[in-house]
Amino acid sequence: MKIVFLLEERSMKVVLDKLLPEILPADYQFVTIPHEGKNDLRKSIPIKLKAWNEPDVKFVILHDQDAADCIQLKNDLLKVCETTGRDCLVRIVCHELESWYWGDINAIEQAYGVNLDKLKSKRKFINPDDMVDPKKELKKYIPDHQQISGAKKISQYMHVMSNRSKSFQVFVSGVRGICNTDKG
Repeated sequence: MKIVFLLEERSMKVVLDKLLPEILPADYQFVTIPHEGKNDLRKSIPIKLKAWNEPDVKFVILHDQDAADCIQLKNDLLKVCETTGRDCLVRIVCHELESWYWGDINAIEQAYGVNLDKLKSKRKFINPDDMVDPKKELKKYIPDHQQISGAKKISQYMHVMSNRSKSFQVFVSGVRGICNTDKG
C-alpha cells in the first residue's frame, strides 16, 4: 500500500520524510510532494488526484492553518478533493509547522544545543497549537533557525508519541487510521 502526502511546503516534506517511517506500518510506502505554498497546493490537488493512475493509493493533504478558521479550511479542502472522486484525509497544522516543533521542545533543545527549561511550564509552550505565531517564537529563542535546515535538525530528534501538539497527534492518528482500515 502507498500513501501520497500533498504538502504545503518543503519543510513539511523534510519533517515527514523523517517521521513517517515511525508512523506508518513497515509494509507501507509513502511519497511526500511539497508545494510552493497554499495557492500552489490548492491548485495542484485536483490535478494530481485526477491524474494519479496507480491503484490502492491513499492521499493525505497537509495544510497550515495560519489565521484561517480550521474547520472551514478543512471543509474547503475536502470539497476540492470531492470534485476528483478520490477519498482524502485532510489534516490542518495548527497554526503552522513550528507548532509541531514546540510540541517536542526537547527536540528543539537537542537540535540547537540550548536549554529551554524555563519555557516548559509556560502555558503557550504546554499547548503549542494555541501559539499565535510559533515561527516568530522559534526565531526569538533560536535566532539562527532557518526553515529547511531547521526542519532537518529538529525532526531528527522529534518523538512521535510524546509530542504535545494536538494537531500533530490528530495527524498521526489519522494517518494510522487509514492504514488500519486496509488491514480489516
